[in-house]
Amino acid sequence: MRRGMRRQIYRGRIVDLGIEHVTLPSGAEVDLEVIRHRGASAVAAVDDAGRVALIRQFRHAAGGFLWELPAGVLDQPGEAPEACAGRELLEETGLRAGRLTHLGTILTTPGFTDERIHLFLGQDLREERHAHGHDEVIVEIRRMPLGTALGMVRHGEIADAKTICGLHLAAAALGVTA
Repeated sequence: MRRGMRRQIYRGRIVDLGIEHVTLPSGAEVDLEVIRHRGASAVAAVDDAGRVALIRQFRHAAGGFLWELPAGVLDQPGEAPEACAGRELLEETGLRAGRLTHLGTILTTPGFTDERIHLFLGQDLREERHAHGHDEVIVEIRRMPLGTALGMVRHGEIADAKTICGLHLAAAALGVTA
């Protein structure tokens, strides 16, 4: 695919929406609505007892509260995904991971955005103090067996894509079955 002209529609603190004129591999020329995103990181923080930390956070676009892994946007271009993961874990749960292992990177919705979320397994956890951002509404922080969280995925109680992927990748890395 050959990328051509881009007409910017909106640029905010998280997304950059534009219309991009491109030539597809088939040779067809089309205008595509594309959101450019600087990326994010998420952490499946699992303690020595095999419990994973989840947060219950309000998400306006989703219409309510969701169970999620701690996650956040890369603060600036060039920020290491691992640094973002550690920062977000601490801010949202009050946990500091002594060890972060990269599990993989997902494209969230490649039909209209280049957003990538880097998924990490956090281990050797130490409790500190959380510092929720002014724009975050986190009403609960819960640690539960990883198998229980996977059961919540199967029962539709966890619907967030990055959380589903992160939980499954963490379970595979740790040899945990639901």
